[in-house]
Amino acid sequence: MTTAETGTGPDGPPSEPGTRPGPRPPDAPTRRGPADPVKTLMHRHRTLCEHAVDPMEIAAGLEAHGVTDRTAARFRHRDVFSLAEELYARVPRAETPPDAPGAEPVRRGRGVRAVLHLLPGALCAATVAAVAAAAHASTPVPTAWIDAPSSQLAQAVVGAAGACLVLLALRLCVRHGPLRARRPSARAAGLWTCWLAAYALCGDWLLRLLLAGGPDLPYVRPQFDTGTALALTCAVVPAAWCAHWFAARARRGLADSRCLTAFGSRVRPLLLVAVTMQLAALLALSAALGAAVGDGGAGPVVAATALGLLLFLARLLARHGFPAAAAAGPAAAVALEAAALASVPAARLPGLVPLGKPVETAVTLLGPSAVPAVACALPAAGLLLYALRALTGASAHAPDPVAASAAPPAEADRP
Repeated sequence: MTTAETGTGPDGPPSEPGTRPGPRPPDAPTRRGPADPVKTLMHRHRTLCEHAVDPMEIAAGLEAHGVTDRTAARFRHRDVFSLAEELYARVPRAETPPDAPGAEPVRRGRGVRAVLHLLPGALCAATVAAVAAAAHASTPVPTAWIDAPSSQLAQAVVGAAGACLVLLALRLCVRHGPLRARRPSARAAGLWTCWLAAYALCGDWLLRLLLAGGPDLPYVRPQFDTGTALALTCAVVPAAWCAHWFAARARRGLADSRCLTAFGSRVRPLLLVAVTMQLAALLALSAALGAAVGDGGAGPVVAATALGLLLFLARLLARHGFPAAAAAGPAAAVALEAAALASVPAARLPGLVPLGKPVETAVTLLGPSAVPAVACALPAAGLLLYALRALTGASAHAPDPVAASAAPPAEADRP
Protein backbone atom coordinates (compact mmCIF):
# COMPACT_ATOMS: atom_id res chain seq x y z
CA MET A 1 0.00 0.00 0.00
CA THR A 2 1.46 3.39 -0.97
CA THR A 3 1.43 6.62 0.95
CA ALA A 4 -1.17 8.00 -1.43
CA GLU A 5 -3.50 5.14 -0.54
CA THR A 6 -3.02 5.51 3.20
CA GLY A 7 -3.31 9.31 3.07
CA THR A 8 -0.07 9.82 5.00
CA GLY A 9 2.60 12.17 3.75
CA PRO A 10 6.23 11.04 4.04
CA ASP A 11 7.31 13.95 6.28
CA GLY A 12 4.16 15.61 7.50
CA PRO A 13 0.92 14.94 9.31
CA PRO A 14 -1.77 12.65 7.89
CA SER A 15 -3.66 14.07 4.91
CA GLU A 16 -7.27 13.64 3.96
CA PRO A 17 -8.06 10.12 2.72
CA GLY A 18 -8.23 9.76 -1.01
CA THR A 19 -6.21 12.89 -1.77
CA ARG A 20 -2.69 13.27 -2.98
CA PRO A 21 -0.48 15.85 -1.33
CA GLY A 22 0.10 18.70 -3.73
CA PRO A 23 3.47 20.29 -4.43
CA ARG A 24 4.82 22.66 -1.76
CA PRO A 25 5.51 26.29 -2.66
CA PRO A 26 9.21 27.08 -2.96
CA ASP A 27 9.19 29.47 0.02
CA ALA A 28 7.15 27.22 2.33
CA PRO A 29 9.10 25.81 5.31
CA THR A 30 9.64 22.09 5.31
CA ARG A 31 7.68 20.45 8.12
CA ARG A 32 9.57 17.50 9.46
CA GLY A 33 8.63 15.92 12.77
CA PRO A 34 10.15 12.97 14.57
CA ALA A 35 8.41 9.65 14.39
CA ASP A 36 8.61 9.58 18.20
CA PRO A 37 7.36 13.00 19.41
CA VAL A 38 8.03 12.18 23.08
CA LYS A 39 11.75 12.02 22.33
CA THR A 40 11.77 15.82 21.95
CA LEU A 41 10.47 16.21 25.49
CA MET A 42 12.98 13.65 26.73
CA HIS A 43 15.87 15.76 25.49
CA ARG A 44 14.32 19.05 26.58
CA HIS A 45 13.55 17.92 30.14
CA ARG A 46 16.25 15.28 30.59
CA THR A 47 17.57 16.77 33.85
CA LEU A 48 14.08 16.82 35.37
CA CYS A 49 13.41 13.22 34.33
CA GLU A 50 16.80 11.90 35.48
CA HIS A 51 16.45 13.28 39.02
CA ALA A 52 12.72 12.65 39.50
CA VAL A 53 11.79 10.24 42.27
CA ASP A 54 8.36 9.45 40.78
CA PRO A 55 6.25 10.34 37.71
CA MET A 56 4.31 12.91 39.72
CA GLU A 57 7.43 15.04 40.10
CA ILE A 58 7.84 15.04 36.31
CA ALA A 59 4.18 16.01 35.92
CA ALA A 60 4.67 18.96 38.25
CA GLY A 61 7.75 20.06 36.37
CA LEU A 62 6.02 19.78 33.00
CA GLU A 63 3.10 21.86 34.23
CA ALA A 64 5.51 24.48 35.54
CA HIS A 65 6.95 24.70 32.00
CA GLY A 66 3.49 25.26 30.52
CA VAL A 67 2.62 21.71 29.43
CA THR A 68 -1.13 21.15 29.80
CA ASP A 69 -3.46 18.26 28.98
CA ARG A 70 -4.06 19.82 25.56
CA THR A 71 -0.32 19.91 24.94
CA ALA A 72 -0.03 16.28 26.04
CA ALA A 73 -2.65 15.33 23.44
CA ARG A 74 -0.29 16.51 20.72
CA PHE A 75 2.22 13.97 22.07
CA ARG A 76 -0.41 11.20 21.79
CA HIS A 77 -1.25 11.11 25.50
CA ARG A 78 -4.56 11.75 27.23
CA ASP A 79 -3.12 14.04 29.95
CA VAL A 80 0.06 15.33 31.58
CA PHE A 81 0.19 12.45 34.06
CA SER A 82 0.22 9.81 31.33
CA LEU A 83 2.96 11.72 29.50
CA ALA A 84 4.98 11.97 32.72
CA GLU A 85 4.71 8.22 33.29
CA GLU A 86 6.19 7.51 29.86
CA LEU A 87 9.02 9.97 30.43
CA TYR A 88 9.74 8.42 33.81
CA ALA A 89 9.81 4.93 32.28
CA ARG A 90 12.03 5.83 29.33
CA VAL A 91 14.61 8.15 30.88
CA PRO A 92 17.13 6.32 33.10
CA ARG A 93 17.57 7.61 36.63
CA ALA A 94 20.69 9.52 37.57
CA GLU A 95 22.91 7.72 40.05
CA THR A 96 22.61 8.85 43.65
CA PRO A 97 25.87 10.34 44.97
CA PRO A 98 27.60 8.07 47.51
CA ASP A 99 27.63 10.70 50.22
CA ALA A 100 23.84 11.23 50.26
CA PRO A 101 22.55 11.60 53.83
CA GLY A 102 20.72 8.68 55.34
CA ALA A 103 17.60 8.41 57.43
CA GLU A 104 19.27 9.05 60.79
CA PRO A 105 20.42 12.63 60.03
CA VAL A 106 16.94 13.37 58.66
CA ARG A 107 15.30 12.12 61.85
CA ARG A 108 17.69 14.14 63.98
CA GLY A 109 17.09 17.24 61.84
CA ARG A 110 13.34 16.83 62.23
CA GLY A 111 13.69 16.94 66.01
CA VAL A 112 15.83 20.05 65.80
CA ARG A 113 13.21 21.79 63.64
CA ALA A 114 10.46 20.84 66.10
CA VAL A 115 12.41 22.49 68.93
CA LEU A 116 13.14 25.46 66.69
CA HIS A 117 9.43 26.12 66.10
CA LEU A 118 8.86 26.15 69.87
CA LEU A 119 11.65 28.67 70.40
CA PRO A 120 9.84 31.95 69.42
CA GLY A 121 7.00 31.36 71.87
CA ALA A 122 9.36 30.34 74.66
CA LEU A 123 11.59 33.37 74.13
CA CYS A 124 8.60 35.72 73.98
CA ALA A 125 7.19 34.32 77.23
CA ALA A 126 10.61 34.63 78.89
CA THR A 127 10.89 38.24 77.68
CA VAL A 128 7.46 39.15 79.05
CA ALA A 129 8.34 37.61 82.41
CA ALA A 130 11.75 39.33 82.49
CA VAL A 131 10.24 42.73 81.69
CA ALA A 132 7.66 42.28 84.46
CA ALA A 133 10.42 41.31 86.89
CA ALA A 134 12.57 44.29 85.85
CA ALA A 135 9.76 46.66 86.78
CA HIS A 136 10.27 45.82 90.46
CA ALA A 137 14.03 45.28 90.46
CA SER A 138 16.51 47.90 91.61
CA THR A 139 19.19 48.98 89.12
CA PRO A 140 22.62 50.49 89.69
CA VAL A 141 21.87 53.41 87.34
CA PRO A 142 21.30 56.67 89.26
CA THR A 143 17.99 58.35 88.57
CA ALA A 144 19.74 61.69 88.02
CA TRP A 145 21.47 60.36 84.88
CA ILE A 146 18.24 59.86 82.99
CA ASP A 147 14.86 61.51 82.78
CA ALA A 148 12.88 58.34 83.40
CA PRO A 149 13.05 56.07 86.46
CA SER A 150 15.80 53.49 86.37
CA SER A 151 13.27 50.60 86.34
CA GLN A 152 11.95 51.84 83.01
CA LEU A 153 15.45 51.79 81.58
CA ALA A 154 15.89 48.20 82.74
CA GLN A 155 12.58 47.24 81.18
CA ALA A 156 13.57 48.86 77.89
CA VAL A 157 16.92 47.05 77.80
CA VAL A 158 15.41 43.67 78.67
CA GLY A 159 12.56 44.14 76.21
CA ALA A 160 14.88 45.15 73.37
CA ALA A 161 17.19 42.19 73.98
CA GLY A 162 14.24 39.78 74.14
CA ALA A 163 12.72 41.22 70.95
CA CYS A 164 16.00 40.69 69.09
CA LEU A 165 16.13 37.07 70.22
CA VAL A 166 12.52 36.47 69.20
CA LEU A 167 13.14 37.98 65.76
CA LEU A 168 16.21 35.79 65.32
CA ALA A 169 14.22 32.68 66.27
CA LEU A 170 11.43 33.61 63.86
CA ARG A 171 13.94 34.11 61.07
CA LEU A 172 15.35 30.65 61.69
CA CYS A 173 11.84 29.16 61.64
CA VAL A 174 10.98 30.59 58.23
CA ARG A 175 14.31 29.46 56.77
CA HIS A 176 13.95 25.79 57.74
CA GLY A 177 11.18 23.23 57.70
CA PRO A 178 7.62 23.53 56.37
CA LEU A 179 7.59 27.35 56.49
CA ARG A 180 10.66 27.78 54.30
CA ALA A 181 9.98 29.73 51.09
CA ARG A 182 10.76 27.89 47.88
CA ARG A 183 12.06 31.03 46.16
CA PRO A 184 13.80 34.11 47.63
CA SER A 185 11.30 36.75 48.69
CA ALA A 186 11.65 40.47 48.15
CA ARG A 187 13.16 42.49 50.96
CA ALA A 188 9.99 44.56 51.13
CA ALA A 189 8.09 41.48 52.34
CA GLY A 190 10.14 41.48 55.54
CA LEU A 191 9.44 45.19 56.06
CA TRP A 192 5.69 44.65 55.71
CA THR A 193 5.83 41.84 58.25
CA CYS A 194 7.80 43.99 60.70
CA TRP A 195 5.25 46.80 60.34
CA LEU A 196 2.34 44.44 61.00
CA ALA A 197 4.09 43.01 64.06
CA ALA A 198 4.84 46.50 65.40
CA TYR A 199 1.24 47.61 64.88
CA ALA A 200 -0.01 44.48 66.63
CA LEU A 201 2.16 45.35 69.63
CA CYS A 202 1.39 49.05 70.04
CA GLY A 203 -0.88 50.15 67.19
CA ASP A 204 -4.02 50.33 69.32
CA TRP A 205 -2.25 52.49 71.89
CA LEU A 206 -0.96 54.82 69.15
CA LEU A 207 -4.40 55.13 67.56
CA ARG A 208 -6.02 56.01 70.88
CA LEU A 209 -3.28 58.58 71.46
CA LEU A 210 -3.90 60.18 68.06
CA LEU A 211 -7.66 60.31 68.59
CA ALA A 212 -7.10 62.00 71.97
CA GLY A 213 -5.13 64.82 70.34
CA GLY A 214 -1.60 63.52 70.96
CA PRO A 215 1.05 62.42 71.00
CA ASP A 216 2.88 64.83 73.30
CA LEU A 217 6.46 63.97 72.39
CA PRO A 218 8.99 63.19 73.77
CA TYR A 219 7.30 62.25 77.07
CA VAL A 220 5.50 59.21 75.71
CA ARG A 221 5.81 55.70 77.07
CA PRO A 222 4.35 53.14 74.66
CA GLN A 223 2.03 50.42 75.86
CA PHE A 224 2.50 46.97 74.32
CA ASP A 225 -0.10 44.27 73.78
CA THR A 226 1.80 41.33 75.24
CA GLY A 227 -1.12 38.91 74.75
CA THR A 228 -1.00 39.39 70.97
CA ALA A 229 2.77 38.96 70.93
CA LEU A 230 2.56 35.70 72.86
CA ALA A 231 -0.27 34.36 70.70
CA LEU A 232 1.49 35.09 67.40
CA THR A 233 4.83 33.63 68.45
CA CYS A 234 3.22 30.51 69.91
CA ALA A 235 1.17 30.10 66.72
CA VAL A 236 4.37 29.23 64.81
CA VAL A 237 4.05 25.62 66.00
CA PRO A 238 0.52 24.98 64.65
CA ALA A 239 1.38 26.94 61.50
CA ALA A 240 4.32 24.65 60.76
CA TRP A 241 2.24 21.56 61.49
CA CYS A 242 -0.66 22.71 59.29
CA ALA A 243 1.71 23.63 56.45
CA HIS A 244 3.32 20.18 56.61
CA TRP A 245 -0.07 18.46 56.87
CA PHE A 246 -1.33 20.25 53.76
CA ALA A 247 1.86 19.67 51.74
CA ALA A 248 2.04 15.96 52.58
CA ARG A 249 -1.58 15.25 51.70
CA ALA A 250 -1.42 17.35 48.56
CA ARG A 251 1.59 15.32 47.38
CA ARG A 252 -0.33 12.14 48.16
CA GLY A 253 -3.32 13.43 46.21
CA LEU A 254 -1.02 14.28 43.31
CA ALA A 255 0.19 10.68 43.23
CA ASP A 256 -3.37 9.31 43.22
CA SER A 257 -4.89 11.75 40.71
CA ARG A 258 -5.06 11.01 37.00
CA CYS A 259 -5.78 14.53 35.71
CA LEU A 260 -5.33 18.11 36.82
CA THR A 261 -9.08 18.62 37.35
CA ALA A 262 -9.30 15.71 39.75
CA PHE A 263 -6.21 16.89 41.59
CA GLY A 264 -7.64 20.39 42.00
CA SER A 265 -10.89 19.05 43.42
CA ARG A 266 -8.88 17.11 46.03
CA VAL A 267 -6.56 19.96 47.02
CA ARG A 268 -9.19 22.63 47.67
CA PRO A 269 -10.80 20.83 50.64
CA LEU A 270 -7.33 20.12 52.05
CA LEU A 271 -6.45 23.80 51.91
CA LEU A 272 -9.71 24.81 53.58
CA VAL A 273 -9.15 22.24 56.35
CA ALA A 274 -5.58 23.47 56.93
CA VAL A 275 -6.74 27.09 57.11
CA THR A 276 -9.57 26.15 59.47
CA MET A 277 -7.20 24.30 61.81
CA GLN A 278 -4.82 27.26 61.91
CA LEU A 279 -7.73 29.63 62.49
CA ALA A 280 -8.94 27.55 65.43
CA ALA A 281 -5.43 27.43 66.90
CA LEU A 282 -5.08 31.20 66.58
CA LEU A 283 -8.44 31.84 68.24
CA ALA A 284 -7.63 29.53 71.13
CA LEU A 285 -4.14 30.95 71.69
CA SER A 286 -5.28 34.58 71.41
CA ALA A 287 -8.16 34.11 73.84
CA ALA A 288 -6.20 32.07 76.38
CA LEU A 289 -2.99 34.13 76.41
CA GLY A 290 -4.85 37.43 76.21
CA ALA A 291 -6.86 36.50 79.30
CA ALA A 292 -3.74 35.23 81.09
CA VAL A 293 -1.81 38.51 80.75
CA GLY A 294 -4.81 40.77 81.24
CA ASP A 295 -5.14 41.99 77.64
CA GLY A 296 -8.25 39.97 76.86
CA GLY A 297 -11.29 41.13 74.95
CA ALA A 298 -13.01 40.26 71.71
CA GLY A 299 -11.33 43.06 69.77
CA PRO A 300 -7.68 42.08 70.41
CA VAL A 301 -8.51 38.40 69.91
CA VAL A 302 -10.07 39.03 66.49
CA ALA A 303 -7.23 41.35 65.43
CA ALA A 304 -4.53 38.86 66.45
CA THR A 305 -6.38 36.02 64.72
CA ALA A 306 -6.76 38.00 61.48
CA LEU A 307 -3.07 38.93 61.48
CA GLY A 308 -1.97 35.37 62.22
CA LEU A 309 -4.16 34.00 59.44
CA LEU A 310 -2.82 36.58 56.97
CA LEU A 311 0.78 35.69 57.78
CA PHE A 312 0.01 31.95 57.57
CA LEU A 313 -1.56 32.26 54.11
CA ALA A 314 1.28 34.46 52.91
CA ARG A 315 3.85 31.96 54.13
CA LEU A 316 1.94 29.05 52.60
CA LEU A 317 1.96 30.76 49.21
CA ALA A 318 5.66 31.57 49.53
CA ARG A 319 6.35 27.97 50.48
CA HIS A 320 4.69 26.71 47.30
CA GLY A 321 6.36 29.13 44.90
CA PHE A 322 4.21 32.31 44.85
CA PRO A 323 6.38 35.01 46.50
CA ALA A 324 4.68 37.94 44.75
CA ALA A 325 1.24 37.07 46.09
CA ALA A 326 2.74 36.32 49.50
CA ALA A 327 4.16 39.86 49.66
CA ALA A 328 1.06 41.53 48.21
CA GLY A 329 -1.22 40.46 51.07
CA PRO A 330 0.85 41.96 53.93
CA ALA A 331 1.54 45.05 51.79
CA ALA A 332 -2.20 45.66 51.41
CA ALA A 333 -2.70 45.31 55.17
CA VAL A 334 0.13 47.77 55.83
CA ALA A 335 -1.43 50.26 53.43
CA LEU A 336 -4.80 50.04 55.18
CA GLU A 337 -3.29 50.45 58.66
CA ALA A 338 -1.09 53.34 57.58
CA ALA A 339 -4.05 55.05 55.94
CA ALA A 340 -6.10 54.68 59.12
CA LEU A 341 -3.34 56.19 61.27
CA ALA A 342 -2.68 59.03 58.81
CA SER A 343 -6.34 59.95 58.50
CA VAL A 344 -6.59 61.00 62.15
CA PRO A 345 -3.98 63.82 62.11
CA ALA A 346 -4.97 64.72 58.55
CA ALA A 347 -8.52 65.38 59.77
CA ARG A 348 -7.18 68.23 61.92
CA LEU A 349 -6.37 70.25 58.82
CA PRO A 350 -8.97 72.75 57.59
CA GLY A 351 -11.51 71.19 55.27
CA LEU A 352 -10.38 67.60 55.93
CA VAL A 353 -12.48 66.87 59.00
CA PRO A 354 -14.59 64.16 57.25
CA LEU A 355 -11.40 62.23 56.48
CA GLY A 356 -11.10 60.98 60.05
CA LYS A 357 -14.77 60.15 60.59
CA PRO A 358 -14.64 56.47 59.47
CA VAL A 359 -11.79 55.58 61.82
CA GLU A 360 -13.27 57.58 64.71
CA THR A 361 -16.66 55.92 64.26
CA ALA A 362 -15.14 52.43 64.08
CA VAL A 363 -13.08 53.01 67.22
CA THR A 364 -16.09 54.41 69.07
CA LEU A 365 -18.33 51.48 68.20
CA LEU A 366 -15.90 48.55 68.09
CA GLY A 367 -12.70 49.73 69.76
CA PRO A 368 -9.24 50.44 68.28
CA SER A 369 -8.68 46.76 67.45
CA ALA A 370 -11.28 47.04 64.68
CA VAL A 371 -8.74 48.80 62.45
CA PRO A 372 -6.09 46.01 62.37
CA ALA A 373 -8.84 43.37 62.31
CA VAL A 374 -10.35 44.76 59.12
CA ALA A 375 -6.98 45.69 57.62
CA CYS A 376 -5.73 42.10 58.00
CA ALA A 377 -8.98 40.21 57.37
CA LEU A 378 -9.59 41.71 53.92
CA PRO A 379 -6.15 40.81 52.46
CA ALA A 380 -6.36 37.40 54.17
CA ALA A 381 -9.63 36.72 52.36
CA GLY A 382 -8.02 37.77 49.09
CA LEU A 383 -5.04 35.49 49.67
CA LEU A 384 -7.35 32.58 50.47
CA LEU A 385 -9.24 33.04 47.20
CA TYR A 386 -5.95 33.26 45.32
CA ALA A 387 -4.60 30.17 47.07
CA LEU A 388 -7.70 28.15 46.17
CA ARG A 389 -6.76 28.70 42.53
CA ALA A 390 -2.95 28.78 42.68
CA LEU A 391 -2.35 25.78 44.93
CA THR A 392 -4.44 23.43 42.78
CA GLY A 393 -1.67 23.12 40.16
CA ALA A 394 0.77 20.25 40.21
CA SER A 395 3.74 22.61 39.89
CA ALA A 396 2.86 24.19 43.26
CA HIS A 397 3.64 20.87 44.94
CA ALA A 398 6.88 19.99 43.21
CA PRO A 399 9.53 18.99 45.75
CA ASP A 400 11.91 21.68 46.92
CA PRO A 401 15.32 21.14 45.23
CA VAL A 402 17.14 21.94 48.48
CA ALA A 403 14.98 19.59 50.53
CA ALA A 404 15.09 16.89 47.89
CA SER A 405 18.87 16.86 47.88
CA ALA A 406 19.00 16.67 51.69
CA ALA A 407 16.24 14.19 52.50
CA PRO A 408 13.62 11.91 51.01
CA PRO A 409 10.55 13.88 49.89
CA ALA A 410 8.31 12.32 52.54
CA GLU A 411 10.58 13.52 55.32
CA ALA A 412 12.01 16.77 54.02
CA ASP A 413 9.39 19.21 55.31
CA ARG A 414 8.22 17.48 58.47
CA PRO A 415 8.25 19.91 61.43
